[in-house]
Amino acid sequence: MKYGFVKVAAAVPHVRVADCKYNTEQIENLMAQAEGQGVEVLCFPELCVTAYTCQDLFHQQLLLEDAEAALLKLMAFSHSLNVVTIIGAPLSLDGVLFNCAVVIHRGKIVGVIPKTYLPDYNEFYEQRWFASAPVTGDAVLRFCGQSVPMGAHLLFDTGHCTFGVEICEDLWAPIPPSSYLTLQGAELVFNLSASNEVVGKSAYTRSLVASQSARSLSGYVYAGAGFGESTQDLVFSGRAYVAENGRIMAEGQRFKLDDQLVVSEIDVESLRYERRHNTTFSHSKQLTCPSQSYRVVELEPVSIPEERQQGLSRTVSPRPFVPEGDELDARCEEILSIQATGLAQRVAHTKAKTIVVGISGGLDSTLALLVCVYAFDRLGRDRRDIVGVTMPGFGTTGRTYANALSLMRSLGVTVREISIKAACMRHFEDLGHDPNVHDVTYENSQARERTQVLMDVANQTGGFVVGTGDLSELALGWATYNGDHMSMYGVNVSVPKTLVKHLVLWVANNVADEMSRATLLDIVATPISPELIPADSEGHITQKTEDLVGPYELHDFFLYYFLRYGFRPAKIYYLARHAFAGTYDDECIKKWLTTFFRRFFSQQFKRSCLPDGPKVGSCSLSPRGDWRMPSDASSASWLAECENL
Repeated sequence: MKYGFVKVAAAVPHVRVADCKYNTEQIENLMAQAEGQGVEVLCFPELCVTAYTCQDLFHQQLLLEDAEAALLKLMAFSHSLNVVTIIGAPLSLDGVLFNCAVVIHRGKIVGVIPKTYLPDYNEFYEQRWFASAPVTGDAVLRFCGQSVPMGAHLLFDTGHCTFGVEICEDLWAPIPPSSYLTLQGAELVFNLSASNEVVGKSAYTRSLVASQSARSLSGYVYAGAGFGESTQDLVFSGRAYVAENGRIMAEGQRFKLDDQLVVSEIDVESLRYERRHNTTFSHSKQLTCPSQSYRVVELEPVSIPEERQQGLSRTVSPRPFVPEGDELDARCEEILSIQATGLAQRVAHTKAKTIVVGISGGLDSTLALLVCVYAFDRLGRDRRDIVGVTMPGFGTTGRTYANALSLMRSLGVTVREISIKAACMRHFEDLGHDPNVHDVTYENSQARERTQVLMDVANQTGGFVVGTGDLSELALGWATYNGDHMSMYGVNVSVPKTLVKHLVLWVANNVADEMSRATLLDIVATPISPELIPADSEGHITQKTEDLVGPYELHDFFLYYFLRYGFRPAKIYYLARHAFAGTYDDECIKKWLTTFFRRFFSQQFKRSCLPDGPKVGSCSLSPRGDWRMPSDASSASWLAECENL
């Protein structure tokens, strides 16, 4: 697929115990389905050719010959297919039987991986029938006229990705084979499993899959045995997962009575970025010296026909910074706690008598004030030592002015009102600037006047100024240099605009009293604006930020994938079209993506001198932490790609 996506699948066939012919037919059906959906690598469960629960029948020559015949048939079936298929089967080498994963591609067996860890406890007796992988070393299996590499230290290169294989219990080991495979270059890991159900085991397995994909910065595909396995003593539910770097991208339905195919894409490009970016991963690779070398098997390049390259099946959230579902409440509380704790430490360290924050009646200053209140409550300080200053200007509307006063009063902070109109008019007079010309001088003079007022009030009261600007504004440079851009401590500095809204909503719905709740909800409903241009004749906001620079939900989306994964404009555009289908058309997305890159590069000089502030999420633009960029870097390549979309 495009842009580093590799489509993978976990297949769970209905099986019959010891009926290799029937099982082969089910496997072929699922291979055909996967081929039709453009899957590049397909994984089946452990010992699916025979079924896992054959027990002592594994010692029967007839069953082993049937399994080999099944593999021959599957090899022939795969001859015209593009999909790389991994199948579980028992195979013998030099008179020793192994529980194997067999990798088949275009009519050939390209590699065989024996299981390393054979459970022999509780309900498991695998050592009764099979030998462990380390016995094999760098073995070669001769099968149907082929010499096939066999061993646990195999990697497979498809041209689009490199993958490795482990089998069931391997994942449960203290150091799974996949840990070494990924350090040796495997970007994807496939696990053929036959893990029975007991209460709670499914959730634990799910967490293992997710955590191993996160720890190894990999994609992880898990296919578990399902219906048709013997229920003499155990039940197999057909667990199937596709995980990517800690996230479950797709999962199957447990206890399903027929076949299923669980399909998703793994973003290999993002995994490669993470590995380059995470120095601990590269350091681990340098420190790890495996006892045996790893062999890379180069496959014929997997080429999926254009007509089978369907759109993404995975979900792409239009709001990647905003937690979804049940996580939202817990994350909002956690973020506010991080912000408040950061501010509390700064207050305690400086022994500040007060903290001063400008309150406009907008989202950012509202969140900043809420953080101030949280911090002072944690410190056991009087809220009256929080000085909220509202500074009406030429664009201040009655709605925002009233909300600013109402919020400060309901929270019990000290309220000060200082109009900046007279000071700005005097400044215009000194400059010789016509106040009827609403240009950048007109706007920025107001922002800088407000900052001067706040800093002087802080000096007057023995405190410091708490900044209100957010991550989205910093990315776009939507702040006046040395105006609202500057403070002594910026509590919102790594909180994007889309998340600011949800944090304020969370406080309104979960913490605030009735008076504060009504004010907070109205603030959330107010159009985002710096209010530096006079209101219209009816007192409504005329300067709406999102009309000027674009929707913040788009810019936050662009920022996330640019900053978090280093994606190029074309890939961000591809993802945005998927995420915002039906909301924004292609031209709209392209327009604001171009704006994003133009502003991001040109406004770096503002980010190079940011005040201190707490990091709360995976993305930050602090020049002392996550983002170091020259202010005079050229945006030409990024803008050229935007132009050619």
